[in-house]
Amino acid sequence: MWQVIGQNRVVSLLQHSLGKGMLAHAYLLVGPPHVGKTTLAINLAQALNCEADEPPCGECPPCQKIASANHADVQIIGLDHNANSTKQQVEISIDQIRELQHSANLPPFEGKHKVFIIDRAEIMSNEAANCLLKTLEEPADKVIFMLLTANEQLLPATVISRCQRLELPPLATAEIETALNERWGIEPQKAKLIAKLSHGCPGWAFSAARDDGLLQQRTERMDGLLEVIQADYEKRFAYANQLAAQFSQSREAVQKILELWLDYWRDLILAKTGCGNEITNVDLEDKINKMTVDYSLTQIRTFINSLQAAEAQLKQNANPKLVLEVLMLSIPRKGRRSGENPTAQFSMNYG
Repeated sequence: MWQVIGQNRVVSLLQHSLGKGMLAHAYLLVGPPHVGKTTLAINLAQALNCEADEPPCGECPPCQKIASANHADVQIIGLDHNANSTKQQVEISIDQIRELQHSANLPPFEGKHKVFIIDRAEIMSNEAANCLLKTLEEPADKVIFMLLTANEQLLPATVISRCQRLELPPLATAEIETALNERWGIEPQKAKLIAKLSHGCPGWAFSAARDDGLLQQRTERMDGLLEVIQADYEKRFAYANQLAAQFSQSREAVQKILELWLDYWRDLILAKTGCGNEITNVDLEDKINKMTVDYSLTQIRTFINSLQAAEAQLKQNANPKLVLEVLMLSIPRKGRRSGENPTAQFSMNYG
């Protein structure tokens, strides 16, 4: 049984190729984090080595070994899957790909096929990508490569051209909500909130359903963001400095905070234009409805643009302290005239 949620088109394509014995030697699975790429890759590895008549059964010894990462012929390569590394990695190294090459040239040890899953393939070093390319150009028999990526533009075109591309789009909120209700027995109100917050990525939704700490962390971050909206410039700058310091330790954490804020201000637009049933932060609906009175559509749209600009600048390695301070200046004030520029006003007062 295929465990991946949704993605019926991709699953049907793989099932058809399995039935015809016409699988590609390499696949590129493209989709946002937690959308189901790893689950799909593991399911295909199980199907290739399954002992049942209708693979993958999930019950036979090969399927269970693969699910528990104990099958000799199925390997996951990535930052979190390098047992030989003694220091923190920032990219998939050429040594990891060379080990993959060596293993790929050997026959299957206990199964029917060897499967190599490269997680976050876009962070391969240039040397590693070029090394992998040689293997993809001359594939061994009974060997399947699966490259997982959230950003295929960072992969060399030559590597992409050697793979069959399969796109895994985000799922509909209702589909994730149904799965949370029926598979995990999550109560309706919590399931609705988690499904909304997941942005179509079931992996995050199921993690949040199992671990209340994720929702608690989101609540704490959201409380901080709402507090800053009402704060003076001194507190805003203090918050910007706090985020800048955090950015040096974890870029991803700060990016998630900005994404939370972006969701909230988008919710303001939805509520203000009569589309409140589409908001993401359903547990904050009352606060959102009250805040719509305080800001014009122009103010909300302008600040959303500022948030998106800050996200882009941080990804381009701009000075985080400067970017975040400018963002704090861009927060609109209650009742401010829609054409007034808070950054310019601050410059006149303090410049």
